[in-house]
Amino acid sequence: MVDTVSERKATQDFFAPRAADWDTRFAGDDEKYAAVARELNPPVGGIVLDVGCGTARASIAFADIVGPTGCVVNFDVTAEMLTAARRAGRPGCFGVADATELPLRTASVDVVLAAGLIPHLAGPVAGLAELARVTKPGGRLAVFHPISRVELGARHAKVPSDDDAIAPARLLPMLAATGWEPTLVDDGDDRFCVIASRVRSSHHRG
Repeated sequence: MVDTVSERKATQDFFAPRAADWDTRFAGDDEKYAAVARELNPPVGGIVLDVGCGTARASIAFADIVGPTGCVVNFDVTAEMLTAARRAGRPGCFGVADATELPLRTASVDVVLAAGLIPHLAGPVAGLAELARVTKPGGRLAVFHPISRVELGARHAKVPSDDDAIAPARLLPMLAATGWEPTLVDDGDDRFCVIASRVRSSHHRG
């Protein structure tokens, strides 16, 4: 049985003390967040969900795309990250929420950004299934990191392997099992990005 409470607390304990200077430490990632927002390309007037949004660095690009009739919803489990996002003037609405239990209606959002999220979930299958639940058929998801898996592993003193939650060998079957069809796999030298389309309902809660 996965311990989501312990995993959530570990995530909060890690990110809370780092929230205030997060943007300063990783300012070079901003254009990569803007680029993935453009790739997801939500419709004008659409609803964007950024789960595990941190300081909501993609929100400006998303807000520009959806326009004043659209909405950017920024959720994170760490309240301090959301406070930093608000202080930075990031657009959209904000709320503390767990990726496996989102306070949203079924099939209510057009695109989802999951940046740096999946490795922090105790149950990645349950998380992907919940993202599928809230996404409209044909909507898109980006599982994203602004750095490569090699660099991500180095930050955590690990060597990337196929056992990693975002390793394509593991992630792609999980996506397929939870109602997603991958359309782009970029496991490159300067970022990690898998984009998938919502194709069917999934009741697999993992």
